[in-house]
Parts: sequence; C-alpha cells; structure tokens
Amino acid sequence: MIDVIVAHLVVDDADRAATWYARAFGAVERRRVRVPDGRLMSVELELGAGTIHLADEFEELGVLAPPSIGGTATVLALVTDDADAVWERAFGAGADVLQPLADAFWGERHGQLADPFGHRWNIAQHLRDVPDDELARAAAATFGGAS
Repeated sequence: MIDVIVAHLVVDDADRAATWYARAFGAVERRRVRVPDGRLMSVELELGAGTIHLADEFEELGVLAPPSIGGTATVLALVTDDADAVWERAFGAGADVLQPLADAFWGERHGQLADPFGHRWNIAQHLRDVPDDELARAAAATFGGAS
C-alpha cells in the first residue's frame, strides 16, 4: 500500500536550490545529507503538506539535472487557496513564466513557471467544479477538436 509520493529533484547546486525554494515557495529545510566529496545527496524540504528532496548531480550514476539532459518531462503542481500570492512570490524570486496565470476552462486559476534549475511548476487554485460535458467541449475548442 502506498502512503505518499515524494519528489526528488536533481539540480545543479542543491544548496542554492534549497535557498531559492525557501524564498520562492516558502519551503522549510528539515535536513541535509552530504557525501564525502561535498555534494549533497539529499536536502529534505517541507513544502506545504508535502516533502521534496533535492540532490546535486551525480554524473557517474546518471543522476542529472534538467539542463544536463536537455529539459524535463515532469511538471510539479502546487495547489493553493491563493494562486496569485504564490505566483507573485515565485516570480519575484526569479521564476520564468511559461504559461501566464489565468482562469482556466477546467475550473482553476492556473499558470506554469520554470525555476532557475530547469524544473517546471504549475500553480493552481480551485475555482469551481466543471461538469464533464462542459470540460469536454472547452477542451475540444481549445485544442482544435470537435465537441
């Protein structure tokens, strides 16, 4: 039985990333583990009700950050009751806007940012429940399909 999922993010400079995530998202550091050569194997951060771990690159093990592999296929989602405040805090810390924060057809206030380490973050706030038929029509109209 699975109790929880925890993200492990590989970054170039886990120490700097921990500081950035604290400033941008309010993450709180719980602990860190260094290996003898000084790299960080893990920086455990509390982020809301969740946990993320940061690690420096370990090229010899194939553990690489997004810039080293040409990007990321993963998007992390932060769900909040105040998307505008979270957005402004992260943007103010230096996040790049990938999708502007706006009210989305699926019932959320939603936008996507990129952090300085190559990871993507959705910021989302639930606004309303959208019936399936309305959602299907809006998705078809947005993505060019028939309803």
